[in-house]
Amino acid sequence: MLFQATKMSLKIDTSALGHPHKPKCAFNPLSRFKPLSKVVFITSAFAALLSSSAFSAETHSEHEIRLVSAGTGVTELVLALDAGNELVAIDSISYVPDGLSHVAKLGYHRMLSAEGIIALSPTLVVGSDVMGPETTLNVLKQANIQVVQLPATNDEPQLMSNVDTLGQLLNRPDNAVKLKQDLHQQLQSLADKKQQISDAGAQPKILFMLLQEGRGARVGGKGTAADTIIALSGAQNIAEFDGYKSMSQEGILSLQPDIILLSKRSDKPAEQTNAQIAQELIKEMPLLAHTPAGKNGHIQTLAPQALLGGLGISAISAADTLASTLLKQNQ
Repeated sequence: MLFQATKMSLKIDTSALGHPHKPKCAFNPLSRFKPLSKVVFITSAFAALLSSSAFSAETHSEHEIRLVSAGTGVTELVLALDAGNELVAIDSISYVPDGLSHVAKLGYHRMLSAEGIIALSPTLVVGSDVMGPETTLNVLKQANIQVVQLPATNDEPQLMSNVDTLGQLLNRPDNAVKLKQDLHQQLQSLADKKQQISDAGAQPKILFMLLQEGRGARVGGKGTAADTIIALSGAQNIAEFDGYKSMSQEGILSLQPDIILLSKRSDKPAEQTNAQIAQELIKEMPLLAHTPAGKNGHIQTLAPQALLGGLGISAISAADTLASTLLKQNQ
């Protein structure tokens, strides 16, 4: 009876339009709700995704870890703790060995997608203090995924603290103790080399240049990651300005650097050799051949990952290599 009454009301409404026999447009009482239905569908679909992730997290073994690492320095520590087998994904600027090529690559660590991460059913997401955006991190937390942001590492105490935190999160406390010992020894060895360089006399003058395709070379000044590496090695960064700045060949020539450090910004490990990159630079900027660095062949490369993770494993290694080179040149 209700169906018949509804049907009758529709006929009356249609005829009331003034076209009882052939209306131009049939009236649909549900049409006004189409936008709302789309919103409900999308919201329901996303809620289902969160629900599915929460259910998946609950069904994982209590001791199983499915890790997403976002940040070059963080990923390096994960690998050094021998926890690479826990990785399910890394951000676009992190590196993993060929044996972990199955690990998924996400986007830039500052612009992560919640949907892409949730689809991997992780139990833990660890990143640097700039991992984000905040909206993504909030969605991950709502999906019952543990999210941990590690403070930036600008000194040894903070680096050691981050190692401890990761060791606890990844159930590798013994590995964390060993890694801290190794890092402390490396930093102590670096400090000894730095002292030897200082005792030898004047600090070597170093210029760092960041090369990017489609853009001119930029020089790294104070407060940059390269500046930290140069200071750790015991040398002097001759770029007195803050941050990065484009400089002409004439400007670089006037600084007379003893060593030129180069790095190419890329999301892949460098495929060119040190000599190839140096030749390429001299070809593009021939005046640099007249600097002490150019005349003596003291143009070296710096691994891109050393510039991305603060005071971390790659940065310490790069500074140690540079310090060893400076000592050899002083002999």
